[in-house]
Amino acid sequence: MNQNSIAWLILAASVVSEVIGTIALKHSNGFTNWTATLGAGLSFLLAIWLMSLSLKHIEMGITYSVWAGSASAAVAVIGIALYGESFATIKLIGLVMVVLGVIALNLNT
Repeated sequence: MNQNSIAWLILAASVVSEVIGTIALKHSNGFTNWTATLGAGLSFLLAIWLMSLSLKHIEMGITYSVWAGSASAAVAVIGIALYGESFATIKLIGLVMVVLGVIALNLNT
């Protein structure tokens, strides 16, 4: 496996860590639940560290767009599926736009 492929796997792990951190943040109850707060903080630190490693082999704009877009879409879907957050057509349109935006940023022009 080449370094570029490993960088993409590290970026994927960074996205997963960021999503876990966001879920933990929801459970922190405004930083009153210390276990969830610590979990969120550690997850976010890990996510940023992993993203910094991927930046050695993937362009910054692509790295950040994939990271932010993927994490945003994943958190939105998890919120709908696991936390009963409202699903509206506008959310679906927003998710599609995020995915299309990430694809557009990754096109070699």
